[in-house]
Amino acid sequence: MSAGLAMKNTLTAKEFARKEELSQRWLLTAEDLRAQIKQGVLQGLSSPKKTVGNISGQVVAAIAEIELPLGQWPDLIRIMLENISTDNATLKQSTLQAIGYVCEATDPLVLASQSNDILTAVVQGARKEEPNQEVRLAAIKALINSLDFIKENFEREGERNFIMQVVCEATQSESSDVQVSAFECLVRIMQTYYDKMRLYMEKALFGLTVAGMNNEDERVALQAIEFWSTVCDEEMDLKEELLEAHEAGEQPERESYHFAELALADILPVLLWTLTKQEDDYDEDEWTVAMAAATCISLLAQCVGNNVIQPVVPFIETNIQNEDWRNREAAVMAFGSILDGPDPAVLTPLVDQALPTLIQMMKDSVVHVKDTVAWTLGRICELLIHCIKPEIHLNELVSALVYGLQDNPRIVGNCCWSLMNLAEQLGPGEGAVTSPLSVFFEGIITALLQFTERGNNEANCRTSAYEAISTLAMCSADDCINTVQRIVLTVLDRLETTMAMESQILDADDRASHSELQSSLLGVLTNCIRRLSRDISQVADRIMTVVLQLLNNQSKQATTTEDAFLAIGAMTSALEADFNRYAQLFVPILCTALQNPAEYQLCFIAVGLIGDICRALGKDAAPYCNELMQLLVTNLQSPILHRTVKPAILSCFGDIALAIGDQFSAYLEVVMMVLQQAGGMRADRDNYEMIDYVNTLYEGCVEAYVGIVQGLNGTPQAAMLLPFLPHVFDFMHLIAVDVNRSDPLTRSVIGLLGDLAETFEGQLKALFQQDWIPALLREARTSRHYTQTTKETARWAKEMIKRACQ
Repeated sequence: MSAGLAMKNTLTAKEFARKEELSQRWLLTAEDLRAQIKQGVLQGLSSPKKTVGNISGQVVAAIAEIELPLGQWPDLIRIMLENISTDNATLKQSTLQAIGYVCEATDPLVLASQSNDILTAVVQGARKEEPNQEVRLAAIKALINSLDFIKENFEREGERNFIMQVVCEATQSESSDVQVSAFECLVRIMQTYYDKMRLYMEKALFGLTVAGMNNEDERVALQAIEFWSTVCDEEMDLKEELLEAHEAGEQPERESYHFAELALADILPVLLWTLTKQEDDYDEDEWTVAMAAATCISLLAQCVGNNVIQPVVPFIETNIQNEDWRNREAAVMAFGSILDGPDPAVLTPLVDQALPTLIQMMKDSVVHVKDTVAWTLGRICELLIHCIKPEIHLNELVSALVYGLQDNPRIVGNCCWSLMNLAEQLGPGEGAVTSPLSVFFEGIITALLQFTERGNNEANCRTSAYEAISTLAMCSADDCINTVQRIVLTVLDRLETTMAMESQILDADDRASHSELQSSLLGVLTNCIRRLSRDISQVADRIMTVVLQLLNNQSKQATTTEDAFLAIGAMTSALEADFNRYAQLFVPILCTALQNPAEYQLCFIAVGLIGDICRALGKDAAPYCNELMQLLVTNLQSPILHRTVKPAILSCFGDIALAIGDQFSAYLEVVMMVLQQAGGMRADRDNYEMIDYVNTLYEGCVEAYVGIVQGLNGTPQAAMLLPFLPHVFDFMHLIAVDVNRSDPLTRSVIGLLGDLAETFEGQLKALFQQDWIPALLREARTSRHYTQTTKETARWAKEMIKRACQ
C-alpha cells in the first residue's frame, strides 16, 4: 500500500504546474519500465487486501489520465472489463473502483468511444442480481463517475430505462452504503439529464425519494433531500433561461417540467417534520438532516414562490409556541427559509404579524432557538426591510441584537450578520446627513468594539463583529462621522498592539489567530478610509507607518498581506497625489509580491494596486514604471501564474499608459506584441468556462488599448501607434462578429473606436470605412440586449467616427 501511494505521488499533484511536470517525467521514462509498472499495478487490483486494490486503482487512474489522451495504453479498458467478468469478487470490486477513478480523472471525450463497454460492465456490477454488496457499491460509484460520457447511451430509451431501473433498485438494497450511493447517483443523473426524467419521476422517483427522506440512516436521508434540492436548482436555472429567451424574443431551448411544484404536497410535510430532528449538541461543521431540510425548503421557496406559503404557515402557527424547543426552532427555521422566493406583498402581513414574537424570542432559554431567531431576523433585514418600521420596531430590534452580543458565540455571529443587513438596507445615499440607524449608531459600535476586545474567536464570532463594524462604518450617514473617526483610532491602537506582540507568538495556532485578528482590523480600517475619504489625511502617516511595518514583518501570512494591500489601495484613492510621499517605501514591497506568482490572489491584488497608484500619482508614477512593467510582462509569460490574473495585467498596462502619457512610448513595442498574442486566444464553442475567460482576456486587451490611445492622445508619440492599428482593427472585428461577446466587452470595443477616431481623426479613414463598424454601432444602439451606458457610448463613438471620416 505504501509503495502504491508513493507511486501515485510521483504521477500526480494538485498544483497544475507540478502535475504537468510529473506527467512529462512519466512520459520520458523508458517504455519497458513503464510497461512493467503498469503490469504491476494491474496485478495489484487482484490483491486479497482491499486497501491495496483501492490504491492500485488510484495509480491506474493517475497513469490513465496521462496516457489515454495521447492514445497510449490502448488495452487498459479491455483488461479491466475482463477482470469484471471473473468470479473473483475482490478483483471485481477493485477493478470497478479503478474504472470509477479513471472516469473521474480522464476527460470524458477521451473515453466516449469506449462508453458502451464501460457502461455494460458497470451496470452489470450494479444490478440487484449481484450477490456481493461491496462489488455493487463499487459499480454504482463507477456509474456516478461515468455519467458525463454516456450521453449517447442515455439518449437511447431502452438503455436509459435499464440504467434507471438498476439505480432505482439499488436504492432498495439491504446495504445502506449502496442505498446512499444510489441516491447520490440519482442526484447526478438529475443534474446531467433533467430533460429525460419526466417518465421516471411519475413512475418511481417521487415515491423512492420520499421514502429515502424518511430513512432511519441519516446518510440515506441526506442524499434523498439533496435530490430535491438539485431539482430546485435545475428548475431555477430553467426559469432564468425562460426569462432570457422571452427578453430576446426567442423560444427557450429546454422546458421545465415543474417537478418541485408537483411534488410539493408530498415532500414539504416530510421536510417540515425533518426540521424537528435537531441534535442537542451538534457540531456546526457537521451537515445534519435538519440543516439539509432547511436548505431544501429555502430552495423550494425560491423555485415555486407563493405556492410554498400555504402548506408551511400552519406548521409555523402550530409549533412556534410549542413547549418542546425542537418544534419552536423548527417553526422559526421554516419561517426564515420561505422569506426568499414568494412575492414580498404576500409575505409582508406574515412578517408584520411575526416580528414582535421573533424579537421577544431572542430571550428564549434555548441557544438553538435564539440562534435560528437571530438568523431569521437577519433574513428579514436583508429581504423585507420595509416590514421593519423605524418608529415601531427599530428600537426593540436593535436592543435585542445588541443584547445577543453577550450570548453564545454562534448567536453573536447571526446578530452581527443581522446588524450588517440592517446597516446595508437602511444605509443612506451618498452625502446623506442622517439615517434611521444614526440614533443607534454609537451604541451599536461601542457594543461591538467592546465585544471584539475578547481574546478568542470561537465560532468566528470576533471576525463577525469586526465585519459588522466595517459594514456599519461604510453605510453610515454624515452625522456618524465622529464615531467612524473614533473607530479608526481604536483600530490603529489595536494594530499597533498586535505588532508589538509579534515576537512573543511562537505557537502555530496562536500565529493563525493573530493573523486573522490583523486581517479583521485591516478590513475595518479599509472601509473607514473609504468612508472618510480625504478626511483620513490627518492620520495618514500613522496608518502608513503601521501598515508598512506589518508588510515588512517576515512572519506575516499571505492573507494579511492581501488585506494590507487593500488598505493601501483605499489610501491611494483617498490621498490621490499626496500618496507620492509613501510610494518610495511601498513600491519595493509591491514588487516582491509580483515576484511570487504562486500566490496568485496576492498577485491579483498587487496588479490592481499598481493601477490605483498610477491613477493617484499620474506622471509622478513614471520613476517606478520600469521595474513594474518588467515584472508585469514576466508574470504574463509565467506558466505558474493562475490565468485569472492575466486579464488584470493587460488592463493594468492601460492604467500605466493613461498615467504617464508619452513616457509609455518606451514600453509600446513590447506591450503591443503581448496584446497581439493575448488577442489571438480562442475558445471552443461548447466550452463555456473558456468562453468566459477569453471574454475577460479580450476585455483586458481592449482596456489596455483604450489606456494607451488616451494616454498618447495629443502627444507626438501617438504616431508610434499607427503601424499597430491594422491589427487592432482586425482584433476588434473578431470581437464584433463573435456572438458570445458580453455587454462590457461590446462597450469597451465601441469606446476604443471612439478614442481612435478622436486621437487620429482623418488618418484612419480607410480603417473606419469597414462594413462591420456601422453594423456594430447600430446593433449596440438598437438591441435591447445592451445597457443604456453601452447605447450612449455607441452614439458618442458614431459621432467621433463621423467627424474623423469628414
